[in-house]
Amino acid sequence: AALQKLRGNSDLSAELEEMLAEQAALKGQRAKNPWELFQNPALRWQLMSIVVLSSAMQLCGNDSMYFYAAYVFQEAGIPRDKIPYVVIGTGSCELITSVTCNLIIDYAGRRPLLLGGYIFMAGWATVFMVALSQQTQISWMPYLSMACIFAYILSFGIGPAGVTGVLPTEVFDQMSRPAAYMICGSLLWFNLFLVGTAFPFIVKSLAHFCYIPFLVVCVCTALYVGFFLPETKGKSFLEISEEFKKLNFKAQTHAGFYKGPEEIKSTML
Repeated sequence: AALQKLRGNSDLSAELEEMLAEQAALKGQRAKNPWELFQNPALRWQLMSIVVLSSAMQLCGNDSMYFYAAYVFQEAGIPRDKIPYVVIGTGSCELITSVTCNLIIDYAGRRPLLLGGYIFMAGWATVFMVALSQQTQISWMPYLSMACIFAYILSFGIGPAGVTGVLPTEVFDQMSRPAAYMICGSLLWFNLFLVGTAFPFIVKSLAHFCYIPFLVVCVCTALYVGFFLPETKGKSFLEISEEFKKLNFKAQTHAGFYKGPEEIKSTML
């Protein structure tokens, strides 16, 4: 009845079956603590995925773009009293793309949005550093820098910003999700503090090439998503768990000790 009230009068049999299957699989278990996730080898790659993606959310340098925004917009000839409104416009772009991502995530898939977002961010970071280094020599470079700021923020919003938050729900069971979200939230705030503290020193040391560390983070995160993160679009929790079990117990799989979902289900029954 609650599901019908939430979803409307559409066919809910598939969703209800998935919820009941997950409930049966977790029967008798209790909610896990954050440190228990680190000790559980069956959750190794799920935990690794949320640690990498939650950390990359802040270490990719998206928030640092706002540090440069006022300077770039001033060099582009925007009146000083109008710059705060343009900066607000960049934040509005991030908000709009994050909402758009949530609308298309079930059609595009999680991996393509994450992968595309970080790849585009790496590309725009490269162009941005080149534009900053040539800003005083070439008259139109400030406009390219301004375009890079908007493009970088849009790439972040359409991919990492919209997808990262939903992954713990899809890769962890009901007993592990609260602890997983605690880990994600802690990492987000810690890395935000880290970037905010370190960025002035990075700018002082690397000058116009200060985005090299963020470029490395974007490339490494894209490689991780491309090689290790399974697609969760259109899959039940048990199917997603099956994908991660192949990673978590790879040695046992090759040795012939791994059980597939049907064997696991029959064992639980």
